[in-house]
Amino acid sequence: MSKSNGSQSSVKNIVFAGLGGQGVLKASDIAATAALLAGFDVKKSELHGMSQRGGSVTSDVRYGDLVRSPMVPSGEADILVVIAPDQIEVNRWQLREDGLLIEPSLIDLDALTNKKSLNVALLGVLSASSSIAKEHWTQAIREHLAEKLHEANFAAFDLGRTAAQREQRQ
Repeated sequence: MSKSNGSQSSVKNIVFAGLGGQGVLKASDIAATAALLAGFDVKKSELHGMSQRGGSVTSDVRYGDLVRSPMVPSGEADILVVIAPDQIEVNRWQLREDGLLIEPSLIDLDALTNKKSLNVALLGVLSASSSIAKEHWTQAIREHLAEKLHEANFAAFDLGRTAAQREQRQ
């Protein structure tokens, strides 16, 4: 999943997309922290029109040996993580031709103990295709979520990892 644009070939580009209130920014914060804990240079940016629940929200996370800009270049996302199904086509243009789309249909929503943990379940899917160790992801979850939310979110994260492994076997 590396880019082929010369000097920044080691940079991984991830775009998170969804609607306000779904945890798009929280998911990108967790991913950025996990990459930082793994020793990468990390840059992050976010874009949201209206800061109301329900408006479109995107956040870019870039990590690697040296990252010069927080913005993922147009059409160059290695991975697009979409939390709201209706935001898939709206944001697909950001994904490079051979990029990875991570979408809510990969998760069995009935298996989530807390439906608000979908964003963390999708991080579990993302983690399975990442070079970042699981312990960095779990530490980042701990840092960004209240302790009372840890159990449900660790379960959601593991559910996502399992879903990704199932997809990879198919």
